[in-house]
Amino acid sequence: SPLIPLFQAMESEISAAFDSGEPEDILSRAFKLTVTREDICTLQPLGWLNDRIMNFYMGLLVERSKKEGYPAVYAFNTFFYSKLSSTSHRGVKKWTKGVDIFEHDVILVPIHLRIHWTLLVVDLREKTIKYFDSLGQKGDHICKTVLKYLEEESREKRNIELTASEWTLHSMGTEEIPQQNNGSDCGVFVCKFADFISRDKPIIFTPEHMPYFRRKMVWEIIHQQLL
Repeated sequence: SPLIPLFQAMESEISAAFDSGEPEDILSRAFKLTVTREDICTLQPLGWLNDRIMNFYMGLLVERSKKEGYPAVYAFNTFFYSKLSSTSHRGVKKWTKGVDIFEHDVILVPIHLRIHWTLLVVDLREKTIKYFDSLGQKGDHICKTVLKYLEEESREKRNIELTASEWTLHSMGTEEIPQQNNGSDCGVFVCKFADFISRDKPIIFTPEHMPYFRRKMVWEIIHQQLL
């Protein structure tokens, strides 16, 4: 198959990203972020994904969403929610300077809960806020915090009142989305939840896909291109 040499080339490139050179070597630069070998190494089996990897991957999803046939995606960075929850809208209103988030279809909010990654997704077309946790914990209070943020953002930026009662808030149950089977894959789950959602695709992967997704993400980040 003509794909085999391609995969072999990709594999050797991925291995080289992990194994050759210095931790501070820069392997990718985009979205005002630099990704070093040390960052990339968090994608090794059972590594904990760091903020740089998460934010870079969200950048790739947003970039892809500009192509025809994809929903328009806006992604907040991983520091947004902790800032919002500690300060309210006032503390983050400058984060959307020059951007109308309401012109998008989907808003991704990756969330760092001390030692765990989760994802909140606002679908502006459906007026839904959904919380995705690969350990099955509920995030109803997180959904409410973000709805309140949207109300204030809409009032301040567009002078439009959102009707909270029109919105559906929902924490995804363990039977609705795949769950991690170890203590370290939460970041990869968040990236792949976001990947499938930002293509309007049903979430059909399993924990068994994680080693493959990790390697694929190395290639995608280095090449700044989603496969």
